[in-house]
Amino acid sequence: MPESPAPSSRRWLTLTTVALAQLMVVLDATVVNIALPSAQADLGFSDGDRQWIVTAYSLAFGSLLLLGGRLSDLMGRKRAFIIGLIGFALASALGGAADSFGLLVAARALQGVFGALLAPTALAVLTTTFTIPKERARAFGIFGAIAGAGGAVGLLLGGLLTESFSWRWNLYINVVIAVIAIVGAIVFVSTPKREGARPKLDLPGTVLVSAALFGLVYGFSNAENNGWDSPLTWGMLAGSVVLLVAFVLWQRRAAHPLLPLAIVLDRNRGAAYTSVLIAGAGMFGIFLFVTYYLQTTLGYSPIQTGLAFLPMIILLVTAAQLGTNIFVPRFGPKVVVPIGMTLAALGMAYLTHLDVGATYVSDVMPPLMILGFAMGTIMPASIQTATLGVDRRFAGVASATVNTSQQVGGSIGTALLNTLAATAAADYLVSHLPADASANASTAAAVAAEAAVHSYATAYWWGAAFFAVGAVIAALLFRRRGDGVTVGVALPDAREADSAMQDAPVLGH
Repeated sequence: MPESPAPSSRRWLTLTTVALAQLMVVLDATVVNIALPSAQADLGFSDGDRQWIVTAYSLAFGSLLLLGGRLSDLMGRKRAFIIGLIGFALASALGGAADSFGLLVAARALQGVFGALLAPTALAVLTTTFTIPKERARAFGIFGAIAGAGGAVGLLLGGLLTESFSWRWNLYINVVIAVIAIVGAIVFVSTPKREGARPKLDLPGTVLVSAALFGLVYGFSNAENNGWDSPLTWGMLAGSVVLLVAFVLWQRRAAHPLLPLAIVLDRNRGAAYTSVLIAGAGMFGIFLFVTYYLQTTLGYSPIQTGLAFLPMIILLVTAAQLGTNIFVPRFGPKVVVPIGMTLAALGMAYLTHLDVGATYVSDVMPPLMILGFAMGTIMPASIQTATLGVDRRFAGVASATVNTSQQVGGSIGTALLNTLAATAAADYLVSHLPADASANASTAAAVAAEAAVHSYATAYWWGAAFFAVGAVIAALLFRRRGDGVTVGVALPDAREADSAMQDAPVLGH
């Protein structure tokens, strides 16, 4: 494995730049949700079309992440980072100025394309900049806190911008952030000298995995909107599985693999990717259903809803710093991540007691604080472990796998939890709505409100189950503290790739 470069004297300013870019990408997944009703009223698109404002971004982002990560390896981190920032800013400006539904959807897809380049590059810059273990822990604590809190920050920022200015500023704000980050990247992000011959792009692998991820994200998005009985849902998911198998088989024999399988087959990294996926799936139960509950049941405004998540963000940032600076170095991810998963399961279970008469301070805030501490324990430790020991030449694609795990987890969680909640609400209405409810509007409204709260509780219980399973998996898969980690996965030819595959530890062993 090539020697790590000497630590840069400007590395903390580099972290600030990278953190801005990461925040922009993560919050954009939720900030637009708050603006959707206003955008719909302004541009006049239907409820059926509304989903595409969110789906266009997630499809492009999720399906192109591995390609984006590899491109950052090939063209250089600094260049890829700046290109990603410029492209994201231009796409955001286009969306903010959109005068039609089609243009807004196209702009959101373009945001996803450049986000897929920007997100893994930002993490790769961090991975290759911080090489001293103590400083690396601190940097990843900050980065992991942003990855975990970005959704809640998006809700707060979306509410403020929509109510104070216009829905368009949910997109224009990215231009402001990107300009600051571009200046920071030009001044503070270094360009390490390339060692060895320039690697080649694995085109067959790129096509296979991009198509597979597209099918996976689209399949779950379609299930969320059209149900699990939709042939398109199962067709896309089945096609995705076939393409993923083909991708793995190709990576075993490719001379220049897009994703050397030794990266994900390392036991610690595999456990970290799995933890990020499960946390991503469970997190959507927090943001999605608590947001619905606060606004539709308790009558909160968008700004009040965003502010309601502030205690969660504070605890998340606190836990991230404590975890990466004290607990992970002392106990290792095998102890820290399962504890975080267990806390998250307890926090989700706590949310199930919410009813139509709940109050924020005594009923909503405590579980949100528990969940914030839990996510701050899970995410930074997992992200740091997922990129530890990877050859610098593959830092981009290893980082992209982290983002892919979170994106796929979010897609799975949203689709499954939404479906389970909708089914629970329908069943509740059937069993509790009186036969003459149509003649009594107040009775019908009261039962509908109870049905909604019941459906959220169902989602929380399933979210708790996700985290409980995650705790078991993390406890079993992560190595004990002090055990080795596979490093140096630069595989220049197929023969060495096969050798590394045989030597790489397999998940669960």
